[in-house]
Amino acid sequence: MDAKKEVMKLARKSNGTMSENLKNEIARELGVFDIVEKEGWGSVSSQNCGLLVKRAIEIANQQLQK
Repeated sequence: MDAKKEVMKLARKSNGTMSENLKNEIARELGVFDIVEKEGWGSVSSQNCGLLVKRAIEIANQQLQK
């Protein structure tokens, strides 16, 4: 399975973990929200999906430290 399909498979499995609002907010921050709006999450590159996950983890860690 190629990397993009694997990322999308993991994203679908964890869909209940991260709210749509948070995913959209991070996508805006990374500059890929226009792709999500026009073509859906499946069109976001695996690199950008990885950056999205990385940013979500950073946000979660910040929340835990409060």
